[in-house]
Formats: sequence, C-alpha cells, structure tokens
Amino acid sequence: MKWCLTMLALWGGVAAALAHPVAQGAMELHAHADKVLLRVRVAPEEVFVANMHAAEPAATLEEAYARHGEYLLQHMRLRADEQALRGTLVHAAPPQAGEHNAQAVYDYAFPVSRLPHSLSLEQDILNEFDYVPGNRWEASYIVRAQIGGTIVADGALLTSATPLNLSANNRPSAWRTMRDYFAHGIGHILTGYDHLLFISALALAVISFWELARVIAAFTLAHTVTLTLSVIDLVRLPSHIVEPMIAASIVCVALQNVFWPRTSHGGPRLAIAFIFGLFHGLGFAGGLLDAMSGLPGLGIGLAIVAFSCGVEIGHQCVVLPVFGLTKLVRGRNSTTAAHARGWLLRGGSAIIAAAGMFYLVAALTQNHGLR
Repeated sequence: MKWCLTMLALWGGVAAALAHPVAQGAMELHAHADKVLLRVRVAPEEVFVANMHAAEPAATLEEAYARHGEYLLQHMRLRADEQALRGTLVHAAPPQAGEHNAQAVYDYAFPVSRLPHSLSLEQDILNEFDYVPGNRWEASYIVRAQIGGTIVADGALLTSATPLNLSANNRPSAWRTMRDYFAHGIGHILTGYDHLLFISALALAVISFWELARVIAAFTLAHTVTLTLSVIDLVRLPSHIVEPMIAASIVCVALQNVFWPRTSHGGPRLAIAFIFGLFHGLGFAGGLLDAMSGLPGLGIGLAIVAFSCGVEIGHQCVVLPVFGLTKLVRGRNSTTAAHARGWLLRGGSAIIAAAGMFYLVAALTQNHGLR
C-alpha cells in the first residue's frame, strides 16, 4: 500500500514538473524575392506574462504591446536557404475592435534577389518564465506560409520543441494537419497536469470497466461540446474564470472520493464529470481557436477532430493504468484487500486534492495578475 501511494505521489510530481501553461497564437510568413514578411498574432496573456516578468513592467497597455514586439524579435530565429536573417519590427499593436489577439509585423531582409527555396523558423517564447516553480510557460503558434505566392504551409504547428522547416516544394496536406494536431492533443493532455489530476481522480473511484467507460464518456461528451461551440464562436469565457474552475473541479472530485466515496458512483459522479468537463473543454480550446480562425473550414474541422482524438488517446494513457492499479488491489478477496482499496482511494485522492489546491491558488493568483 505504501508503495502504491508513493508511486501516485511520484507520478503527480512528475506530471507537475512536465506541465506548462500554453499561450497560443498564429503566424503568417510571406517570402518575396528580397524579403520575408512575418505577421504574428499573440494572445493578450502572452503579452501580460512577459510584461509581469520584465525588470521594469510597462506603465500602459500600449507600451506593453510595443515592448512585446521587440521581445518576440529576440526570441524568434528565421533562416532562408540556411542563412540567418536579421529582422526589423515594423509595428506592434494591441487587439483591435472585434479581435481577440494583438499583432506584430516584422520585415526580414533577404540578401539575395531571388525567392528562397527553404525557410526555417524556431522560437523559445516565454520559456524563461515559470507559471509556478517547475512549470514553465510555453507559446505555440499555428502557421500559414507562402513562398512567392505559393502556399507551403496552412495550419502547421510551431512550438519551442518543434521548429518549422518549409520548402518551396511543400504543399499543405490534410494528413499533415491531422498528424500535427493529433500529436498536439496528446501532448496537451500528457503535459497538462490539471487535466491529468481530474481524470485520475475520476478513475480512482470506478469499480468496473463499464463504469469507467461511462464516466470518461460523460467527460468526453462535455468537453467536446464546449470545444465545438468555441470553434463556431458561440461560447467564450475568460481564462480568469475557466482556469480556477478547472482547478476547483480537481479539488471537488478528489474530496468527494475522500469524504463521500459512496456518492462517487452512478448519476452524481456522471453529472459532476459532465459539468466540469464543460469547463475543461474551454480550457482545451483556449487561444487555440483564435489562432485557427484563419484556417479554411475543412482545415478547422480536421484540426479539431485530430486534436480531440489526440486528447482521448492521452486520457487513456492515464486512466487505464490507474484503473489497472485499483483493479489489482480489488482482485484479492480479503478484508485486507478491502482496506487496501479504501486507503488507495482516499490516500490517492488526498494527494490529488492537495495538488489541486496548489493549482487553484496558482490559477487565482496568476489570473489576478493578468487582468
């Protein structure tokens, strides 16, 4: 039993160490014979995070957005035909009326008067900042690129771990879009300790595989609904509401396992999984949907389907081992085994509740600073 609880604690610590909040935006690259124009759309939270950690934070929003334009320039590396290009900030502006994201435009001079055959783009934006100790920020971007008017990328994903390498011979493909967003969905779960903690608390309480399937199905249905509604821009909630609610969902489910284990089954648990799943869906969406707004309709559909499938694969990577552990403990028909299962449920859930409280405090504090 001590070994089981120790493993749960270590798993929770590793998940927290790997997790990092993500600010999501979009980029457009236009390569001409003498220069490359780069337009970046960034989420306001990205600007606020960088400004909060600045040695001398900006006094006004306009100043913060202008500074962020220079910050981006220092953290992006663009190469054309293997030659590093020097960029110049053309202008940086806050979100305009009816828009969610700020914009910055850059001009990269190309030393040779001809179209480049290849482009590569790397970035490490926000990587030097911690959300909480051990959990760094990350910025990811959806990229559309053209070389001489020919589209070579439409919906490609750029992160600090996955640089973008493009060729004039590249052509956007549905397969590439689905592959990128499927991987992004898996990564979003496996590096998102808030979602990991919630579904682990759900899995700890289930008794049968059928019950596990029902609970996860309720959660999946809920977050799919809000993710879809976000795509068509019918439901949007600010992060200072969504993030604390996700953290509160972890605490609620874990404490229910600890103090009211008999209510952790059936209708009440399905209702809780569904209601909180609605907020998790908004968390999955985040700035991803703003960034995807420039994709064609089919591209958005493929990206959402692939991302959702990746999320579900990520779920199974977590809930099946947790369910297997509880099944192993329940497999022994003895009084000792019954007590062991009770300790596993309550002890594991207590660890999850404590982690959830830590995340709740961090979410409230961080989001208070971002407003």
